[in-house]
Amino acid sequence: MTADGFNAAAWLVDRVAAERGGHPAVETPAQSVTYSELVELTGRVAAGLRSLGMRRDDRVVFVANDDIPLFAGVLGAMRGGLVAVPVSTMYGPDELAEIITDSGAVTLVASSTYAEAVARACAQCPDLKQVVWDGDPGQHADAVEGVEQLSWQDLITRGAAADETDRAPVPTGSDAWALWLYTSGTTGKPKGAMHRHENIRLVCDTYGTQVLGITPQDRCLSVAKLFFAYGIGNTMFFPLSVGATSVLEPARPTPACMAERIAKGKPTLFFGVPTFYAGLLSSDIPDDTFADVRLGASAGEPLPPGVQERMLSRFGLQILDGIGSTECLHIFLSNRPGEIKPGTTGKAVPGYDLEIRDLDGAPVADGEPGTLFVRGASAALGYWRRAEATRAVFQGEWLNTGDTYVRDEEGFYSCMGRSTDLLKAGGIWVSPTEVEDRLLGHEAVTECAVVGHEDEDGLTKPVAVLVTRAAVTTDEIDTWCREGLASFKRPRKVYFVDELPKTATGKMQRFKVRALVKELDAKEVVS
Repeated sequence: MTADGFNAAAWLVDRVAAERGGHPAVETPAQSVTYSELVELTGRVAAGLRSLGMRRDDRVVFVANDDIPLFAGVLGAMRGGLVAVPVSTMYGPDELAEIITDSGAVTLVASSTYAEAVARACAQCPDLKQVVWDGDPGQHADAVEGVEQLSWQDLITRGAAADETDRAPVPTGSDAWALWLYTSGTTGKPKGAMHRHENIRLVCDTYGTQVLGITPQDRCLSVAKLFFAYGIGNTMFFPLSVGATSVLEPARPTPACMAERIAKGKPTLFFGVPTFYAGLLSSDIPDDTFADVRLGASAGEPLPPGVQERMLSRFGLQILDGIGSTECLHIFLSNRPGEIKPGTTGKAVPGYDLEIRDLDGAPVADGEPGTLFVRGASAALGYWRRAEATRAVFQGEWLNTGDTYVRDEEGFYSCMGRSTDLLKAGGIWVSPTEVEDRLLGHEAVTECAVVGHEDEDGLTKPVAVLVTRAAVTTDEIDTWCREGLASFKRPRKVYFVDELPKTATGKMQRFKVRALVKELDAKEVVS
């Protein structure tokens, strides 16, 4: 295959099948698919989609569970020269409709689990022509009118009947669209980050090979779902790139659910987010759950040192904390095996350059906070139909992450929160993550979030929102913070709640925590 005809799906599947055709490529609780079988299946998906009238660069939206239709569907779309657009299953009908319309997709692949939201979204998308269901389309016929509906098996059957040339990989080329991932960051409407076929190979060669050291013997299980950049790298791109095995879990991740999947799927690489790791520590799953897992990874938000140390102490799991972005497709800054500094996000992944800049765009000295910029070949081409947002984030070869970081004298980078999250108390910068780490060290605290909130004088002060496993008073929390933090860093108020607002993967949504604090503060004033 020449560079000009590079197709990421063929590189991930066909190339590996030539040598490891009988090896399991992907396993679900219900079935296992070998590399040779995946070649045939993705070829039928590609031909099936093309039989619906789809042409080069047409978009296919996926609203589906982590299962074979989503896994093979994304690969089949890319194989056929189409653009795969996996979308969060947490979106409501209006949000789904907005993305379907924005992407210009005419075909939607959906899990019956989300039939109600999908049906209501379809009613708002007059240009949508087909919906492919993972189950019987007849049960949704009345809900979705004016759109051709077929089952996943119908699509496969149509592909099997097509000419062999229609099932072969389309020589798209390295710079052709392959994958659009919609992201909104902490605020704003979703924007489609457009990724090339070549970007997929690049993240495999950088983080997958040079940080994880992934091998054909590995088995990958991820808490983050396939519709996330983090998730699709973890359980599709990385394992397939070396002929390893992807272990999928269609259900919503919980400690009990993942412990069961680990016991049966025997993963060697486990990918989570800090909040989920904290949940594991609060659960009663067996201490030997991760006995066969050689390495864990974390991203999405900073991993508190206490959580990292307790995961190692209780489960024997070494966790690499890192940061990536939808715009870069995966992790570009990470700790590495044998070189872990708790409380930091590590060093630049090979293939990426980093700069910390001040408000004027000038690089800052070590020890000074600033906005993190990243440069790497896996950066997206920009946001689909979002010129202003593209100009703000994609600045020449550099990408503005919007995260505030500081680098120490050893070259390790530490996250101080989003640029809009960093607080000033008494004229001194305060990192929410530093305060949160202290709070999580209290035996009664299972989850926490620290945000800035204006006091009666209009000054911004740290406020904490806590989820606890046992009764604890605000005075006890205050004493705990005073003993471990400088006085200006301690939370001026503490609120107790049953749960924190999170994304589908359990990542805390800090902007929603701010709104929650305003609501709780208003209730206090009224009472």
